[in-house]
Amino acid sequence: MNEFTLDLNLTAKMPLRKDWRIGTIGAGAIIRGCHQVAYRNAGFNSYGIASQNRSRAVEVATEFNIPNVYESWQQLIKDKEIEILDIAVPPDVQLEIVREAVKENDHIKGILCQKPLAMNLEEANEIVLLCEQAGIKLAVNSNMRYDQSIRALKTLLDHNYFGEIVLATIDMRAIPHWQEFLTKYNRLEMLNMGIHHIDTFRYLFGDPEKVTAITRPDPRTKFPHLDGITQYTFQYADGLMATSLDDVWAWQGDGCQKDMYIRWRVEGVEGMAMGEIGWPKFPEKGLSTIKFTTRKFPDQWIEPSWDTVWFPDAFEGTMASLLCAVENDTLPEINGRDNLHTMATIDALYLSIKEERTVKLTETLKTLK
Repeated sequence: MNEFTLDLNLTAKMPLRKDWRIGTIGAGAIIRGCHQVAYRNAGFNSYGIASQNRSRAVEVATEFNIPNVYESWQQLIKDKEIEILDIAVPPDVQLEIVREAVKENDHIKGILCQKPLAMNLEEANEIVLLCEQAGIKLAVNSNMRYDQSIRALKTLLDHNYFGEIVLATIDMRAIPHWQEFLTKYNRLEMLNMGIHHIDTFRYLFGDPEKVTAITRPDPRTKFPHLDGITQYTFQYADGLMATSLDDVWAWQGDGCQKDMYIRWRVEGVEGMAMGEIGWPKFPEKGLSTIKFTTRKFPDQWIEPSWDTVWFPDAFEGTMASLLCAVENDTLPEINGRDNLHTMATIDALYLSIKEERTVKLTETLKTLK
């Protein structure tokens, strides 16, 4: 029996310099539980932090030995020592911060924005253009691309382990935390949770030719929203279908047992792979998994394993990619220009819901500048 020895490319490539001075804007749970944990583990240089809640910024700075706490994000941006901006605020205010960051701030070499990049494609496009015009490297924290099972799957696809891909599915039964700012908008699930799956399909298979989406409200979510429980399908020119069911209802509450998970499956003409995402177990250490079968290794299931997790370990990769891009004058792996295609896909999905039809991706891509 042949031995499986392929390097699955799970570990992010690290920059030569790890002392790039990172200024973080935001001090919420994602910063405390993921960004700063990952940066500390990777040996990155968290130089400063600012937040609307200064006392929370002080707490994070104390916990992670960040030497500088600023009175405002504007003050942080003006500090000439800051080289990299790590923006971790609600996406509806990221454009305002980027607009300020590109104004005569030659010391800022790279920006890592949260996903979604903005609440709509137009504002996301402006962010990308501002950074391109200023010569600033822009990365987007679409961190599911660094989930270990998805990373492994991408490597196997790149090495043609499964032949032509016929069908890909994601089945999510999990309850996200909807941030307070989302109550102001009607776009909910696809833009703020499903975006992980939408971007992952693009990472694995490229842009779809056309998309179709349906939705219904989520009974648990009391504020008005267009998309609660959603199902959407990508269709590719070669016949591939990729579909996701995002069930945010998932658990009926006290008195009922839980059965929450995110599972994926990819089927090709020469083999197949399946896996489970460990994120729903967070803050416990939930390992993602993969197993696959292929004619390259006949009549067996192969089950690689690892001891790292999506949250927080994937956040090493998103920042490392940006730092490498700054060093080498290249595009970050998850760069802003590429991410506009994820945002355009999301716009196409919302158009599909609104007009109750299949939408070609070119209908929304044509608005990009």
